[in-house]
Amino acid sequence: MPFLHLVTIVVDDYDPAIDFFVDVLGFELAEDSPSLTNDGRAKRWVVVRPPGAETGILLARADGADQKAAVGSQVAGRVGFFLRVEDFDGTYARLAAAGVAFVTEPRTEEYGRVVVFLDIAGNRWDLVGPA
Repeated sequence: MPFLHLVTIVVDDYDPAIDFFVDVLGFELAEDSPSLTNDGRAKRWVVVRPPGAETGILLARADGADQKAAVGSQVAGRVGFFLRVEDFDGTYARLAAAGVAFVTEPRTEEYGRVVVFLDIAGNRWDLVGPA
């Protein structure tokens, strides 16, 4: 049965992105391996994922002007990523204490509690928890 294995987030640099996703969001570092670009230059294959998740995020360092321009705007300023948690208030407080930038105030919607935050690259995420 097919499933979504990876999505890519283009970042300025690997290590600050790993720190954000692992130390701040609590993801696991699933892989950090040396690799090569299509034209033979060194890069890293870096995958993070929430604990227990099958789908991961490939953290890809921007390579060239077009990719650098995409950092933080991969979904044209929309919320493009959704992190579902069981403890909304605790997670919100932990992220706020870690200095995560929130774009909105927490609110309650039909589908649960939600607040919009920015990742290390500037992409918008919904933090979503039970109503």
